[in-house]
Amino acid sequence: MDILKTKKPGKLPWLLAKMNRPIIVITGPTAVGKTDVATALAERVAGEIVSADSMQVYSGMDIGTAKPTLAQRQQVPFHLIDIVPPDYPFSVAEWKERALAAIADITARHKQVILCGGTGMYLRALLEDWNLAATPRDPQLREQLHRYAEQYGRTSLHSQLEKVDPETAQRLHPNDLVRVVRALEVYHITGRPLSEWQRANKAEARPLQARQFALTMPRSLLYQRIEQRVETMLASGWEDEVRQLLAQGYSPNLTSMQSLGYHELVCYIMGKITREHAVELIKQNTRRFAKRQLTWFRAVPYLEWLSVENKEPEEVAKAIIERLSELDTMCAVC
Repeated sequence: MDILKTKKPGKLPWLLAKMNRPIIVITGPTAVGKTDVATALAERVAGEIVSADSMQVYSGMDIGTAKPTLAQRQQVPFHLIDIVPPDYPFSVAEWKERALAAIADITARHKQVILCGGTGMYLRALLEDWNLAATPRDPQLREQLHRYAEQYGRTSLHSQLEKVDPETAQRLHPNDLVRVVRALEVYHITGRPLSEWQRANKAEARPLQARQFALTMPRSLLYQRIEQRVETMLASGWEDEVRQLLAQGYSPNLTSMQSLGYHELVCYIMGKITREHAVELIKQNTRRFAKRQLTWFRAVPYLEWLSVENKEPEEVAKAIIERLSELDTMCAVC
């Protein structure tokens, strides 16, 4: 049974009343080691992990999205991974509803909730209780914006967003067509940027209790890890994964197939660029993505930054537990 369906989905007071300890959030830029740390932590605190990754929701897209390994999934339970096919029009609003359901289920079983992922919008939408249903929609306008992107290119559409909502444009890649279109749709209907709507919604929100930890390391080391991970993914069969998705009939124009790495490999497979160029673009675009993530996270209040340089996941998990214990001690004294 879906617990939230019996308790009015999206209504947080009931869920807040049931939670006797805060959610633990593990976030940070791509390739920093979030999943390994979250897994090590979950083993030590009887936790279950709710993925906050916008790409890991898609089944069949395993290597390029750096999903938890089979061994990790056997160690601890993971939620919101492999829940929709690549052609499913997944949204932040749906992820939030599903995440609330998973959190309610985990909480009802007296387990520790651990949110793990680098999709900052997902995390903030959930933890800050954004009212995602409040912003208006216009399917016809949305279709016009998609046609514009097809005719003049995604970069041109993204440039339009930069003019009317630079705050949202800064955190969205031009290839993230669905979210770029959505932000422009909201602006053209209301005359207000999406970022302004989000701030207004926040004023009426009921935030969830959470301790939020952001993992970090020197930029040069992170970039080195990114390049190594791309090579490892390719050696593990990433190109074959993309070829199989195309053979199954999934369009290269899908949002999922336009995501980081998949788009570049599709271009190579379709003969538009060489393999060497595709690999270099993946590394370059991933470095840029990590930089945007760090910019996004630095603007988030209450994040506790943890350096993971030269540390094993178990060491980082231990450091998180110590910080949580310090707070418990302080609260007991108070």
